[in-house]
Amino acid sequence: MPEKVKKRHLLDYSILIPYLILCVTGLMMVYSSTSYVAMTAKPPTTSAAYVINQAVFWVVSLIMITIMYKMKTDVFRNKKFVQIAMIVIFFLLIAAFFFQKRNGAWGWLSIAGFSVQPAEYLKFIIIWFLSVTFSYRQEGIQQDFWGSVRRPMAIVLAYTVILAFYPDFGNAVIIFMLAFVVLLASGLNYVYTLILGGATVLFSFLAITFVNLTGGKFLPEYIYNRFAAFTNPFADEFDTGHQMVNGYYAMFNGGLFGRGLGNSIQKRGFLNEAHTDYIFSIVMEELGLIPSIVLLGILFYMVGRMFLIGIRSRDSFNSMMCIGIGTLFMSQIFINLGGITGLIPLTGITFPFLSQGGSSLLMLSICIGFILNISAEEKRKQYSLNY
Repeated sequence: MPEKVKKRHLLDYSILIPYLILCVTGLMMVYSSTSYVAMTAKPPTTSAAYVINQAVFWVVSLIMITIMYKMKTDVFRNKKFVQIAMIVIFFLLIAAFFFQKRNGAWGWLSIAGFSVQPAEYLKFIIIWFLSVTFSYRQEGIQQDFWGSVRRPMAIVLAYTVILAFYPDFGNAVIIFMLAFVVLLASGLNYVYTLILGGATVLFSFLAITFVNLTGGKFLPEYIYNRFAAFTNPFADEFDTGHQMVNGYYAMFNGGLFGRGLGNSIQKRGFLNEAHTDYIFSIVMEELGLIPSIVLLGILFYMVGRMFLIGIRSRDSFNSMMCIGIGTLFMSQIFINLGGITGLIPLTGITFPFLSQGGSSLLMLSICIGFILNISAEEKRKQYSLNY
């Protein structure tokens, strides 16, 4: 092969093409699921109001992907760079307490008509921060595990506590999972891996058992209501179980090939969060089970490629970034689908690329840009190319 190639020739289309397919599908579904809400709002607005907002964030996302791809990965390994990002996101998280609550929780910044959710960007920044930190402490993690990981994990815990005060337990759980997975991918001794894994499983079992035995009475009311709805949504079909029941109806209505794009019944006032938490229920209602499985297959293929790039990478930073980002995607898919299907209590986590939400779309697109950059660097190393 030639010694010099342009970086665009190393672009990983197995990541880029699925991303574009999912984003275009997401824009269609955002328009379909929000047009009724927009027209019936007080005061009413254009049916395309939500999708225009989403499209603006997608254009910005494409610009960010281009910038991220063209940058050298050495820039992202700079400790000062990631420290600045951690400081900025900290102040944004604190600033959210001074803005109006939404659905009983803080967490949004309203700027020039656009809403920004700092917690979405925190998930990526935590992966980045831990990957940089642990990549510089490879020997220390093997020799002095606790001394090497104590401070960075304490910092992650502090950020998680802020989210708990919003309260935003869904994103707090995801950040805990991300920190745990990046730690395991950092070159941790297998003995510590077994201990941490066993302790996590044990703690989860004890927590679930305790909630079941106490009936969740010690939990805040809104969390208790979610557990109650999760246990039997049809017991309170018109109150706490309203969302889950109508989500089930939407998925059942779709059949194998759906009612047709734009023909959802449940989005017309029955399912309040049709464009965010329950977007996949609307996808199943309008497109059907078979196309929904195809979309999931495309998403899982893209995530699988992320893990494969991370596993094959010989660079610890690249490996932890890819595995961490892959885990972020998998956790959001599992928590969202688990919530709407009744496998776990609903937590308000959006579905990647399909749900309406500019912050989520931009954050996940930045992740894609990072993965594309790492993939190009790994190809360059493999073939000893210069660009």
